[in-house]
Amino acid sequence: MNRVVRSSPVSFSAQIADLAVQALIDEAELTPKPGLVDRRGSGNHGDMTLALMLRSAHSLHEGFGQMCEAALHVTDAPTLREEIGRIGREAETVMMRATNGVNTHRGAIWAIGLLSAAAGMQAHDLAAEHVAARGAELARLPDRMSVPRASNGERMRTRYGVPGARGEAQEGFPHVIKVGLPALRASRAAGHAENTARLDALVAIIAKLQDTCVLSRGGKAALHDVHTLASAVMVCGGTGTLQGRYLLRRLEQNMLSHNASPGGAADLLAATLFLDALETQ
Repeated sequence: MNRVVRSSPVSFSAQIADLAVQALIDEAELTPKPGLVDRRGSGNHGDMTLALMLRSAHSLHEGFGQMCEAALHVTDAPTLREEIGRIGREAETVMMRATNGVNTHRGAIWAIGLLSAAAGMQAHDLAAEHVAARGAELARLPDRMSVPRASNGERMRTRYGVPGARGEAQEGFPHVIKVGLPALRASRAAGHAENTARLDALVAIIAKLQDTCVLSRGGKAALHDVHTLASAVMVCGGTGTLQGRYLLRRLEQNMLSHNASPGGAADLLAATLFLDALETQ
């Protein structure tokens, strides 16, 4: 049962923004994450710290709220797509100012921004699968105001023929709906602590995702190793088991050797936590 208070459009969009930022905070603070910034350190991101990630997350609150707010009032989908694109670019500028030019959450602005708008499109229906489907509808629409840029993700999409962040959204966030959320909830149902459940969701996503962040740093060899080791963690029962923790450390050591980081999986974990919160808060 959805319990987000809907006393007014403004309060609803503010609550959506609260949940979006909290999802980014929860992802950043989750520990131990292989190759990623967490409470222990910077992983394979020498230009990032946990404090920087948290500052970045908070800087995006207004942008997420504005995307949801736009969806509450703009009923024409193509117009809404261009409006949230404009807001997203402004949010990215705010983020880059807050981080002194470090790209901490560009992928998350895309994914969670779409989902924040999708929540506002039908505020009475916050079922995860339905929100993701509405986000996909928006993602498939063109944004005439957007200027194409040669990001790492786009280069990896072209080079390796993988979906990337754009394809993930356009397909309805399958690694969130079919992988992350089921793993999160299965781990909770098995009696594991929330930290373990979130780690299980992350590792499950890592095991399946053609992560352009891993590809950009380590190529196909790194992605193959990441998939193999993450899958082994899940096969032995997840990160809540002794063998799972051992294999998680091996996964981290392998990522360090490749200088790889599952940044795409981290963004989708944040999206997983956001959609989970929409249904359960």
